[in-house]
Amino acid sequence: MIGRLRGNVAEKQPPHLLLDVNGIGYEVQLPMTSFYQLPEVGQDTTIYTHFVVREDAQLLYGFASKIERQLFREVIKANGVGPKLGLAILSGMSAGQFVNCVIQGDTTSLVKLPGIGLKTAERLIIELKDRLKNFTLAMDTPATDAMPIDGGVSGTFVEIIDPTDDAISALIALGYKSAQATKTVNKVFVPKMNSEALIKAALKSML
Repeated sequence: MIGRLRGNVAEKQPPHLLLDVNGIGYEVQLPMTSFYQLPEVGQDTTIYTHFVVREDAQLLYGFASKIERQLFREVIKANGVGPKLGLAILSGMSAGQFVNCVIQGDTTSLVKLPGIGLKTAERLIIELKDRLKNFTLAMDTPATDAMPIDGGVSGTFVEIIDPTDDAISALIALGYKSAQATKTVNKVFVPKMNSEALIKAALKSML
């Protein structure tokens, strides 16, 4: 099992990361809360990972801290919740916000996340409430083990991508409908906004 990777950021396109570890490129999917903390292309970083093996694929999910990875693992234990939905949940709100929603039984906030209807929200609360009561809420503060930046050599060629297209693609990958993603991105876009800021603003506006 792959539990942690340390390497050079080769490519970034939300929510996907290509991490170069000693010449081997690992494709990793991250929740946007972790993606925002990545350094620039060409710099080094460390991520904590969860490895999923399916009949048709082997997938790596990455996280800025151990606590976020642990929450992801708790979430995907819930009936009917797979890694893709778990990733969308942790992209739509912070780990601390999600824990509070579950503990407080806040279905109104949970159903705003992509792929979560009322029944799924209620199931998450029923199945996770007791398990998350003692979950540390230090997750809302910068973790000492989260993605250290080691000042790698930059200068790598970076393809210029329209931030609106990039943001829409990221939201669709997280489970939002194309029409909703396009409408929201266009609504929150302001000139000179990069894709990560645009995604963050779009996700915030949908909660």
